[in-house]
Amino acid sequence: MRIAMKRLVILSALFSLLLSVACAKKKVQGVTYDGTSLIINGKRELLFSGSIHYPRSTPDMWPDLIRKAKQGGLNVIQTYVFWNAHEPVQGQYNFEGNYDLVKFIKLIGEHKMYVTLRVGPFIQAEWNHGGLPYWLREVQNITFRSDNPPFKYHMKKYVKMIIQKMKDEKLFASQGGPIIISQIENEYNSIQLAYRDAGTRYVQWAGNMAVGLKTGVPWIMCKQKDAPDPVINACNGRHCGDTFTGPNKPYKPTLWTENWTAQYRVFGDPPSQRSAEDLAFSVARFFAKNGTLTNYYMYHGGTNLGRTSAVFTTTRYYDEAPLDEYGLQREPKWGHLKDLHKALRLCRKALLWGSPKVQRLSQDLEARYYEIPGTKVCAAFLTNNSTLSPQVVKFRGQEYYLPQHSISILPDCKTVVYNTQRIVSQHNSRNLVKSEKANKLKWEMSLEIIPDTNRVPVNAKIPAELYSLLKDTTDYAWFTTSLDLGVRDLPMRKNIKPVLRVASLGHAMLAFVNGEFIGSAHGSHIDKSFVLQQPIDLKPGVNHISLLGSTVGLPDSGAYMEHRYAGPRLVTILGLNTGTLDLTLNGWGHQVGLDGEKVRVYTQSGSHRAQWTEATKGVGRALTWYKTYFDAPEGDQPVAIHLPQMTKGMVWVNGKSIGRYWYTYLSPLGQPSQSEYHIPRSFIKPTDNLLVVLDEDGGNPESIEILNVDRDTICSYITENHPPSVKSWARKNSHFITVLDEVKTAAHLKCPNHKKIVAIEFASFGDPYGICGNFKYGNCTSPISKDIVEKHCLGKTSCAVPIERGLLDKGNDGCPSIMKTLAIQAKCSH
Repeated sequence: MRIAMKRLVILSALFSLLLSVACAKKKVQGVTYDGTSLIINGKRELLFSGSIHYPRSTPDMWPDLIRKAKQGGLNVIQTYVFWNAHEPVQGQYNFEGNYDLVKFIKLIGEHKMYVTLRVGPFIQAEWNHGGLPYWLREVQNITFRSDNPPFKYHMKKYVKMIIQKMKDEKLFASQGGPIIISQIENEYNSIQLAYRDAGTRYVQWAGNMAVGLKTGVPWIMCKQKDAPDPVINACNGRHCGDTFTGPNKPYKPTLWTENWTAQYRVFGDPPSQRSAEDLAFSVARFFAKNGTLTNYYMYHGGTNLGRTSAVFTTTRYYDEAPLDEYGLQREPKWGHLKDLHKALRLCRKALLWGSPKVQRLSQDLEARYYEIPGTKVCAAFLTNNSTLSPQVVKFRGQEYYLPQHSISILPDCKTVVYNTQRIVSQHNSRNLVKSEKANKLKWEMSLEIIPDTNRVPVNAKIPAELYSLLKDTTDYAWFTTSLDLGVRDLPMRKNIKPVLRVASLGHAMLAFVNGEFIGSAHGSHIDKSFVLQQPIDLKPGVNHISLLGSTVGLPDSGAYMEHRYAGPRLVTILGLNTGTLDLTLNGWGHQVGLDGEKVRVYTQSGSHRAQWTEATKGVGRALTWYKTYFDAPEGDQPVAIHLPQMTKGMVWVNGKSIGRYWYTYLSPLGQPSQSEYHIPRSFIKPTDNLLVVLDEDGGNPESIEILNVDRDTICSYITENHPPSVKSWARKNSHFITVLDEVKTAAHLKCPNHKKIVAIEFASFGDPYGICGNFKYGNCTSPISKDIVEKHCLGKTSCAVPIERGLLDKGNDGCPSIMKTLAIQAKCSH
């Protein structure tokens, strides 16, 4: 009986304990913070986040992007919420297709990852109008992003709607969902002074309004030192470990909301790059200085489909991110950062519970380390800030080699597992391969009608302002006028012709006189305004002038966005016998959009409403529609289109726009800013895909190619003083241990998508140089390099080649005095 009672007491106690644990778990559900870190469901975390924007890819791409982000060591996905995508017309909401925000967040949760939701609602993001819907611009007496009652009314209404939608789906961490942080506003400090006191009041209102929505998770403002409590101010930039002055209260954690992985590009820009080494240095530096969350902006940039890109921004967005535009792993950036995340996780306990200390070793050298007193828990960051020369440092009685501008991570304060400058992960090169199946193209054309005042009669004294005329429904608007000239008005000398001059506030323009194309002009991202000047032929009698004004996206930043303007502001004809003729007040007709757009000529049904003829050989007429059909490219790789002899326009596949192209606007390097354009696989059927191209200035469609995209060229570039792979170590029961029998430096290669290494295209152990896809032999190489690599790697999905002189040169060393490098380039295939 006593035993039974004893068991009952024990069971009762056990039940009470389980109940108390369950209650405790329930009590800590949600997110709090202190001066060290966010605390998620009662647990401190090191957070590695990446921006992936749901509208810049398609739902069929989302699972793979999220999976690759998690494999890359991320545990958070950050996204903006795009107001103008969700409410394009006031009161009419769209959360379908690639705008299905709820589906995207739930997918992230299914992958056991967290979400940072940047509600904005102003987001910038190089997105059309900074995410603000165009209709907002037409609200009476509105001033965007200020202590302005009309703007605050619409902003609050929208933010409440989004937050309620998240609550209804139980997506906040306080409800058991993945959202751990929300952001209100975005980089407001850059324009705050323009609004004076109204700007200061707006910041306080926006923060307090957001907090009042009671999500159970913290709110943040980026680059906002005066963010009101309890809103956390966070850093944006390339080197927040050194530039961030810290949170505005000591009880707030140090967070980095945008670590720029490269730079977005606008038409006219040369390529933008940021090395994997510099990116890794900045992250290691940030965590060494009390940071606990970094976010890569972007981790996958994607594609600005349709007309979603901001003013002059290319369709391709942040292609240099760890996942490129097509969702393929850009190596070594993806792999080097994955290794960094692994190294930092090995330091987790010390970073989250240890006491930080700094030891200055010299002018450019320092050691930052975290220790838990009375334990063996210790992690160190050895930093060489010199950008010119490597150094040898002594730390705790041991010497360490530090390459220039690098940080070595020591999770036990003794063992180097990672150096930011020494890339152990593999490299790769992107290949664009012409599809055999998809390029049997037979082009037809349909000419856009060039209107005159008979077709588009005068309805205003002066040319209308372009933004308010278009209302963001199209890029194009016609301006028509006419003038009646006598014989004596025209120049009599053969070497003199009249000149049409149009001064425009932006963005681009085509000009036609009496139905004939005379030329085009455009502004730039820096200066949207331009002057079109072209000689013209005029005749006695009535002459028609038709101008096609166009925008290339709406502005996405700056103060007083609601007061930006575009379009023609002064139209004159020079060189007439009567002098300069000002046509600005001549009376103008206006037509919004092209005829082809109105009948939706780019869709299967709409294409039957246009007259098509076989496309002429060579360069076609300005403002021409082209169409053809193609079969799906072989395989399941990403797809791109190349249009090298086209000019400027848009492309549609089966009625869906893949965005604006622009080949004639060259960068300072003499090349287009973007040469290939992504066609999402989900847009493509097995056969009979309708491809429609609008070309503005006169292009040649015979040059167009459909391409398959892969990264099946993989490489390694490892020196003898590279550390072994960080995967050689682990933590078990708080102990730092090796997981391999022998830890050694090696070249590691792995093919994507379960393919195998079918060829070693280059191998050299000596002093090779170059980059993946373009390696060169140096002055010294082992003659057996390729044989050794082939024995280790051919026919395998992955392989490792140890960096050992005895293996790679077998005593036949032609240059024993130099530090050796092993460079390998391999080809993967099924």
